[in-house]
Amino acid sequence: MSNNTKLKIGEFSKMMQVTVKTLRHYEQRGLLMPEEVDKWTGYRYYSISQMQRLNAIRDLQRQGFTLEEIKELFDDGAQMPSVDQLTQKIEETERQLQLLVERRRQLLRWLDSHKQKNRMEKFSIQSLPEIIVASHREVIADYSALGALCVNKIGPEMQRLGCKCPPPGYCFTIEHAKEYHPTDIDIEYCEQVEEMGIDSNIIQFKRLAAVPKALCMKHVGPYERFYESYTEAFKYMEEQGYKIAGHPRTCYIDGAWNQEDPEKWVSIIQIPIQ
Repeated sequence: MSNNTKLKIGEFSKMMQVTVKTLRHYEQRGLLMPEEVDKWTGYRYYSISQMQRLNAIRDLQRQGFTLEEIKELFDDGAQMPSVDQLTQKIEETERQLQLLVERRRQLLRWLDSHKQKNRMEKFSIQSLPEIIVASHREVIADYSALGALCVNKIGPEMQRLGCKCPPPGYCFTIEHAKEYHPTDIDIEYCEQVEEMGIDSNIIQFKRLAAVPKALCMKHVGPYERFYESYTEAFKYMEEQGYKIAGHPRTCYIDGAWNQEDPEKWVSIIQIPIQ
C-alpha cells in the first residue's frame, strides 16, 4: 500500500477499530481532519499517515489526557507531551488517586455500618419472663413430623384439657439429645398457657423460670437448615464474649400449618446466655 493510498471513512474505521461516530467527533473537535472531503459527495478520505495520529490520540486518552489537552499538543506541533506536561499529569493522577482512596475508605465505612446495622437487626438480646407451659415430649421421626404432631395430637389434647393461651401465643421446642440426630429426634414441645392444669398422658404442665438474658435470632427456611443460623449465632456470641447458659429454644412463627413453601418458614432461635 503506497503513501498516496486514501481510505474512505468506513474503511479507515474498520481498519483502526474505531466507530465512524468517533471519527466525526474527532473531526468536529479539530483533532483528526480528513485528508480529503469530496466536494460533490461529501465522502471523507483518510491517509495512511493519519493512522499514527489516531493512535496517538487514543494513547493519550488512555493516559488521562482530555481531548482539549490533546488538541493543544497537536496545535503546538507536538505528537507527545513534554516533561512538564507529563509531570503535571502525574501530579493530577496522584491527586485523583488520593480522592479515590478516600472515597473507597468512606464506602467501606458505610458498608461496615450497614453490615453492623443488619447484624443488630438480625440479633437481639432479650429477657424471657417466667411462664407456665403445656409440654409434650416425644421422639419424632424427623422435623417434618412436628407439624402433624401439633395438629393431630398436642392441639386436640390441650383443647380437651381446656388450656387457655395468652395472646399473641408463644410456643417453642427444646431438643434433649446430647448429639445431632437427623431422625428419631427427642424433642419437647412447649406452649405458653395462662395457668397450671392437671397433667394427662400427653400433656404435662410446667413453670419455667425466667431467663435473664437470651440471644434471639430469626431463622427463615426449613428446619433442616437450623445449623446455618446456629453457626451465625454462636459466632456472634463468641465475638461478644457470651456463653451459653441453658437449653436453646426454637419458637415457630410460620411453618407447615400456614405456609406451604419451606423457604418461607419463620422461626426464632432463643439461646440463654451469660
